[in-house]
Amino acid sequence: MIPFLLRRVVQSIPTLFLASLLIFFVIQLAPGDFLTPAKLNPNISPEQIAALESNFGLDRHPIEQYLLWMKNMIFNLNFGLSFQYQQPVLDVAIPRVLNSLWLVLLNLIFFYAIAIPLGVYGAVRQNSLGDKAVNVVLYFLLGFPSFFLALIVIYFILQIRNATGWDIPINGMTSNGFDAMAPLEKVWDVLKHLLIPALVLAISDAAGLTRVIRGLMLEVMRSDYIRTARAKGVSERTAIWKHTFRNAILPIVAGIGGLLPAAISGAGLTEVVFAYPGITPMILDAINTQDLYLIAGFTVLGTVLLVIGNALSDILLAVVDPRIKVG
Repeated sequence: MIPFLLRRVVQSIPTLFLASLLIFFVIQLAPGDFLTPAKLNPNISPEQIAALESNFGLDRHPIEQYLLWMKNMIFNLNFGLSFQYQQPVLDVAIPRVLNSLWLVLLNLIFFYAIAIPLGVYGAVRQNSLGDKAVNVVLYFLLGFPSFFLALIVIYFILQIRNATGWDIPINGMTSNGFDAMAPLEKVWDVLKHLLIPALVLAISDAAGLTRVIRGLMLEVMRSDYIRTARAKGVSERTAIWKHTFRNAILPIVAGIGGLLPAAISGAGLTEVVFAYPGITPMILDAINTQDLYLIAGFTVLGTVLLVIGNALSDILLAVVDPRIKVG
């Protein structure tokens, strides 16, 4: 195990270096910079522009900016200063990462709670009325982006609120007067705001995974060793969950490496639709204002988590499948 992890650390060094290089200079290719709006403002003098460029480090050559950024990141864990917020990147990003993390974790719970039972049911009851009904709904959901499904949900929630007067939260992360609430009331208030966005994301994403699980289960169920297990008198529940499902989820376990960066990357445009204070709105603002170090720092952080996640996937594969050895 230790040699495997050391090998992964050594292999990740050139990957992270090339990723950071690509990220930094792709951002630099965009026309203009953070101070372009100020340069177009006739009320701001050239001397003020020069002072701002010096303050932000934009008067240096891009290569010099990159080397200084890498030096601070490697030796001081300093991902740079956000131009827009005038704070270190980590101080700006971490609160938004935590907000997105709660939403993504609740989404994952709903996601697997929906996809796994439906996928197994579709394989066990292949071509039954229930399986066909589930397939119709899933094909319908596959054609809807999550943000469009969120808009439809918001419309119906507004109709319910108007008809019943129920206070169903559909935007933000907290209610008015949150600071004055008791600790348990705060937890319940945040949970109420997380519930609908997480459920919308889970329903939208589970449509694809359910089809994958169903297909993998059907493939494994036709294997000789499953027929042999049944012939030996293994119960149907054991044959399905212990033998079939455990082998069918191997490709899914291999994809778990993407969950770590996904957990901090937010819930995409669903966060924007629900006005949720997560990572996606912040990154979109950073791209709009060309906040160089905020975009680059967060992207590098996601790359590091992807490398760690892939190593964890390999370890989990060895746990699930004894035929795989990590060493």
